[in-house]
Amino acid sequence: MPLAPEPPYRHGTPATTGVLLVNLGTPDEPTAAALRRYLKQFLWDARVVEIPRPVWWLILNGIILNVRPKASAAKYATIWTPEGSPLKVHTERQAKLLEGALRGRAKGRFAVQWAMRYGQPSVAAALDRLKAAGADRLVVLPLYPQAASSTTGSAFDAIAGALAVTRNIPALRLVKNFHDHPGYINALAGSVRAHWAAHGRGDKLVMSFHGVPHFHLDKGDPYHCECLKSGRLLAEALGLPQGSWLVTFQSRFGKAEWLKPYTQDTLESLAREGLARVDVICPGFVSDCLETLEEIAVENRDAFLAAGGKAFSYIPCLNERDDFMAALADLVMEHGAGWLDQPGDTAAAQASRVRALALGATD
Repeated sequence: MPLAPEPPYRHGTPATTGVLLVNLGTPDEPTAAALRRYLKQFLWDARVVEIPRPVWWLILNGIILNVRPKASAAKYATIWTPEGSPLKVHTERQAKLLEGALRGRAKGRFAVQWAMRYGQPSVAAALDRLKAAGADRLVVLPLYPQAASSTTGSAFDAIAGALAVTRNIPALRLVKNFHDHPGYINALAGSVRAHWAAHGRGDKLVMSFHGVPHFHLDKGDPYHCECLKSGRLLAEALGLPQGSWLVTFQSRFGKAEWLKPYTQDTLESLAREGLARVDVICPGFVSDCLETLEEIAVENRDAFLAAGGKAFSYIPCLNERDDFMAALADLVMEHGAGWLDQPGDTAAAQASRVRALALGATD
């Protein structure tokens, strides 16, 4: 594969740190055609579905992509906004707010971009924009608090793939996770307290994380343990006693066993046991999306009420909360130590330019 051309270079340019937020992805529009494009890219990722490629190709192209896009498009249509997909809208806003937060703290030059692992804007396109802005150092922050091969690992694959055709590779720092970062936990606790103050408090707090097949845990994936730790730390931050909260897993796909307990099954059981009011938060999602706004706030709410529950309250994701933006800025500053916390030496950069020109450089 040929290497991509580099953007024009000017000698003496001070070092710039690129900051890249990466989220999962979203279709371009809530239509069957757009969902088919999105699902084809998403579900063909070998980290997402670990089935031998020939077998999975037949299942994906012969069955799933002929059945699922229409149904998924109908669900997306119920949450679509005038600005587009909620996930895309929130991620773009988070990038802009993070840039503002860093502007008041970073001493070195920086540029912020955001990308989707699947769909648009792509990771490769975002990296191109950072290179065009002069970034020769890169902090990559996948917006997945709990690390998993199918999410964080896949995001890093996309970075590696883009850099595989890059001639002048930037210095690179990858944020693996932030499941136990104090700023993240405090932001979650603040969101719960604010919701309780505005809407009252339920009888139990259910913390629903996205599920993965159980064999991922058996093979050493850290995701399950990090979800449990996030749940415990959130409960401690809220001062919740044992029995008043629990961790569950949602969004099961296929017939294989996934991480348990399943969120919808748990909610139905709680209702049948006489629990009247429940609050549900999704700590593994930092932006509201289909899995929170439709699956939890609609489908799971209906299931809980149909099983006998009286009141279901969904606590929104962190989205653009000030405390979460501060937590993201903390993460970037911590991983950009030595880059963002040090002012660029413009005098040294100019001296380097003078020397380069004296030696025959064209710029």
